[in-house]
Amino acid sequence: MKISTKGRYALRMMLDLASNYTGSPISLKDIANRQGISDKYLEQIISVLNRAGYVKSVRGAQGGYLLSKEPKDYTVGMILRLTEGSLAPVTCIEDDEINCERQDACVTVILWKKIDEAVRNVVDNTTLQDLLDWQQEKTEDYVI
Repeated sequence: MKISTKGRYALRMMLDLASNYTGSPISLKDIANRQGISDKYLEQIISVLNRAGYVKSVRGAQGGYLLSKEPKDYTVGMILRLTEGSLAPVTCIEDDEINCERQDACVTVILWKKIDEAVRNVVDNTTLQDLLDWQQEKTEDYVI
């Protein structure tokens, strides 16, 4: 499994919205500048996040985007699955089912299931708030 730029950028965008929240909407241009990502690419990603209800859009001169919920209410898995689809390492174990004509004889399916469980354990138990906390710790480590 390899996370695409779309998934990585979506996670960075959500983290940016959470870490720069002041009560006012945040413009896509500001996110693009801080993250070093094309605003055109971010427009595509924010559209997906907006349709899913993960962010709110505010129109107007002072418009922009806000998280729809608290950072603790988003898991990394939610964000990545929205942009990436399944995170299963192989297609035969997607959606918690084994879809393989060789499943009775295939021993590698045990390995694929273990990898899938490990990934799910990490992404489904790590929240946007956890990332904010880790970001704060990193920042504190660099203060002299």
